[in-house]
Amino acid sequence: MLIGGGNCSKWTIRELLLSVALGQVLSLLICGIGLTSKYLSEDFHANTPVFQSFLNYILLFLVYTTTLAVRQGEENLLAILKRRWWKYMILGIIDIEANYLVVKAYQYTTLTSVQLLDCFVIPVVILLSWFFLLVRYKAVHFIGIVVCILGMGCMAGADVLVGRQQGAGENKLIGDLLVLGGATLYGISNVCEEYIVRNLSRVEFLGMIGLFGSFFSGIQLAIMEHKELLKVPWDWQIGLLYVGFSACMFGLYSFMPVVIKKTSATAVNLSLLTADLYSLFCGLFLFHYKFSGLYLLSFFTILVGLVLYSSTSTYVAQDPRVYKQFRNPSGPVVDLPTTGQLEPSVTYTSLGQETEEEPHVRVA
Repeated sequence: MLIGGGNCSKWTIRELLLSVALGQVLSLLICGIGLTSKYLSEDFHANTPVFQSFLNYILLFLVYTTTLAVRQGEENLLAILKRRWWKYMILGIIDIEANYLVVKAYQYTTLTSVQLLDCFVIPVVILLSWFFLLVRYKAVHFIGIVVCILGMGCMAGADVLVGRQQGAGENKLIGDLLVLGGATLYGISNVCEEYIVRNLSRVEFLGMIGLFGSFFSGIQLAIMEHKELLKVPWDWQIGLLYVGFSACMFGLYSFMPVVIKKTSATAVNLSLLTADLYSLFCGLFLFHYKFSGLYLLSFFTILVGLVLYSSTSTYVAQDPRVYKQFRNPSGPVVDLPTTGQLEPSVTYTSLGQETEEEPHVRVA
């Protein structure tokens, strides 16, 4: 994402703003998920996190798995299952348990601990992207990441000052370990998602997650949550909240691969740091939370970090002698010059135009 003449600068700024805006759409969807969950658990005593996830996986199954089922050729559901069913099975279990562990942690530790420790997903994504996706970062990326995390620390400090620390925290160590476990699984899931949507397809990823997610979450629901489900005082309000939750969750799962493909798993997780702040701003009116100026400072600090991170592109390291396309593995092999010093990397733009053409190899 290089800045050249006037037109190029305008294009870069537009792409930069689009990158930040797409991430904030995801944060707003997570805000909706949090608000509906809070109403269900606190106002109607419906503690059914597994059932709520199950509804989302069923929607993914009905929309994306059935789409794969009617396709022909190598993109057909059966053809995909024959080639890599066990990989998607593992990924489906990881996705289910990541959601479950973080939600469960709220029963043991404080809100502030969950917010801070959930940031552990960022170094997990960075490390996995470095070693498995071969993504290489520049100094400005690390500066942006640090600024975003400082913004989260500022929000956690504001929570302590205004006394907004929900959760008894009686078994804090257990809760903290659950958050770290969930954040690690989220990181693994996000990096796998980035690899799949870039090299295979978004529909394949969502279809397989819908298939295995609905199957295994259904089993977990029958074993662990069937009694809680029977206690739910069903009426139209609860039904509407479940519909709202499912709509936000389905939107998040459907839209996140689009944003990850245009940016990266790291950029998406940095963007999601503002989700807690959106929930808090809504809570000022809905739940009468106390306000602190530190919340606004936190919000703008995170946005500054996002702009810094998105202001320049990452790149994918490759062996210059055997170059394989990242987006199109079946593309032609590039003949590189044998003279001169070569930089073993390929320019990888966070938010470039999606084309079928091969990226340019940068030669020093």
